[in-house]
Amino acid sequence: MRAQENVGSADVLAGRERYVARGIATPALVVARAEGARIWDVEGREYLDFAGGIGCVNLGHRYPTVVEAIHAQVDRYLHQCFMVGNYEPYVQLCERLAGLSPCKGSEQKSILLNSGAEAIENAVKIARAATGRGAVVVFERGFHGRTLLTLSMTEKTTYKAGFGPFAPEVYRVPAPYPYRGVSSNDAIAALERLFKAEVDPRSVACAVLEPVQGEGGFIPMPPEYPGRLQDLLDAHGILFVADEVQSGVGRTGRMWAVEHYGLEPDLLVAGKSLGGGLPLASVTGRAELMDAPSPGGLGGTFGGNPVACAAALATLDALEEVLPDMPALGHRIRGRLELIAPSGSDVRGLGPMLAIELAEQTPDRASAIVTAARERGLVLLTCGLYGNVIRLHVPLTISDDDLEAGLQLLEDAIAH
Repeated sequence: MRAQENVGSADVLAGRERYVARGIATPALVVARAEGARIWDVEGREYLDFAGGIGCVNLGHRYPTVVEAIHAQVDRYLHQCFMVGNYEPYVQLCERLAGLSPCKGSEQKSILLNSGAEAIENAVKIARAATGRGAVVVFERGFHGRTLLTLSMTEKTTYKAGFGPFAPEVYRVPAPYPYRGVSSNDAIAALERLFKAEVDPRSVACAVLEPVQGEGGFIPMPPEYPGRLQDLLDAHGILFVADEVQSGVGRTGRMWAVEHYGLEPDLLVAGKSLGGGLPLASVTGRAELMDAPSPGGLGGTFGGNPVACAAALATLDALEEVLPDMPALGHRIRGRLELIAPSGSDVRGLGPMLAIELAEQTPDRASAIVTAARERGLVLLTCGLYGNVIRLHVPLTISDDDLEAGLQLLEDAIAH
C-alpha cells in the first residue's frame, strides 16, 4: 500500500493485515492528525484522547514549544551518535535531569536511551557493575518492558507466552495492593521471606519498583511502603531503582512520582513522555553508581538522539510551568470518577494518573466500556493483570471543556 490522497481506514487496515505482524494488537482506529487533547481519523472523525500514545504525550499532542524545538534541531542535524561525537543537546538534557533528580547524592549523572525497556536494562547493568552482584528483585503486577531481561522482570503471560526461556536471577514478590487485600506489612514480610528462602540478599544488586504500577493496574504504593522498602534494601546494600517510565515526567502531578513519598532512590528510570512524543528514555543516579561501568560498557547508536533531546528540554520547561495546576486537575478527575464508577469498583491513583478497577476479574466489561467510549468519540486504554482496569492519560494541558466532555463520554460508556 502506497501513501495516497484520500486514503480510507479500510485501505490502511487492509495494509496492516497484509504487512504488519499480528503480534501487535491494535484497535480499528486509523489516525490522520492530532492536536492537544484531540485526534482525527482518516475519515475526519474527531476523538478526545485520554490514552496519549500510552502516556507518551503528557502535554498533549504537538505542544507548540516542543514542536518549535524539534524544527529548530532538525535544521541543525538529525543524528550524530554520542559514541562518535559529543553534542550539546545530550549534555544539556543530562544536566537538566541532574537538576531535577530526586536520587540520593549531590552529584547526579545520566545516560540516555531509546525506550523504557532499554533504560531498565541499563539500570540493571549499572546496578550490577556498582555492586558486583547479579540478582534482581521485582514485584507482582510490575511491567518493565518487552526485551528478554525486562520481559523476565514483567508479570503477565499475555506478554510472555512463547518467548522463554527467560533471564535467570530475577525474583518476584508481592507489592501492596489494598483493593485486593495485600497490605504493606504483607509485602514487606514477603520480601523478608524471599531473603530467607530463595535468594541471599548479599547477592541481590537491585530491586526495581514502579511507584505507581502502570500496566499492572495504576496501583499507587501506599504512603508508608516505599520508605519501609528502601530501609530494608539499604540494610542489605541493595540498590533501589524507581521505574518512572509511565509515572514520571509529570504524570502524577509532580515531576516524579517518588516525590509524593519523599523518597530518594538510588537510580531513576524515565521514558515515554520524556521525549515529548519522540523515542527517548534515561537512567539517572549519583555519579559513583553511574560511573561504575567502564568506558564502552554503556551506549547505543540512537540513544539520546539530538532531536529527541531538544524535544525533551522543551517538554521539561513546559512541565515546570503547568505542574502547579495539577493538584486541582487530579482532584477534579478523581471526584468525577468516584461518582460514575460502577458499584464495588476502585478509583485510585496519584494526581491526574487515575484509573477505575472493575470488581470482576475478567477483561470483558472493561473492554466493552472502552469500545463504547471509542464509538462515542473518546479513546481510552485498559490495563491490569486481568485487563479489568480503565486508565486515564488525560493531557495535563487539557481545557476545562475538553475534560468535561471526555468525562461525560466515559460516563455514557459506563452506563451503556
